[in-house]
Amino acid sequence: MRRQGFAVTDTITDIATLESIYGTPAEASLIKVADRLTPLYAKWIMASRLCVVSTVGPDGTDGSPRGDDGPVVQALDAKTLLLPDWRGNNRIDTLRNIVADGRISLMFIVPGSHNVIRVNGTALVSVAPDLLSRFDQKGRQPRSVIVITVAEVYSQCARALMRARIWASGDESADLPSIGALLEEQKNDFDGAAYDAEWAARAVKTMW
Repeated sequence: MRRQGFAVTDTITDIATLESIYGTPAEASLIKVADRLTPLYAKWIMASRLCVVSTVGPDGTDGSPRGDDGPVVQALDAKTLLLPDWRGNNRIDTLRNIVADGRISLMFIVPGSHNVIRVNGTALVSVAPDLLSRFDQKGRQPRSVIVITVAEVYSQCARALMRARIWASGDESADLPSIGALLEEQKNDFDGAAYDAEWAARAVKTMW
């Protein structure tokens, strides 16, 4: 059977075959994994204002960018990270998944660096007042805090960001459709132009 240019018989279905194609991992890729936030891993993560959060739940997987104007997470201790859930679109896909299935992965990014630090672990959603108050921004607080228990932390090979020239290619977004246009594509009677015109002011007003 051939589907979209590839045959089902070409699909890898067992780990042994997969490992035979890729070979033995290099030593550095094995020794880099820590089971807690070491001082250097913690320093790297605390420099990150942006991370991508991946979760899984009964309805599938979800990936969500999270950003802040300072460190995107706080370290409660060497095994625990705190991620505030600031105002968004109220779909709460990430939070729904965490409540149903606590598995979580995070990728921490720092502008200018081709390296990425990854964290795997488990999470829960807390509304404890003492945790919410840790993220107070001029009297505003997140509605919840994601509490992450670290199982693994390690660095990601820099080749992906190097290939993408992510920090050197400049602004390549000029010809991309706006969010209003994307929404209008999904619902013909949606006023995408009005949405775009109002978005900037609305975003600043409701940032936190």
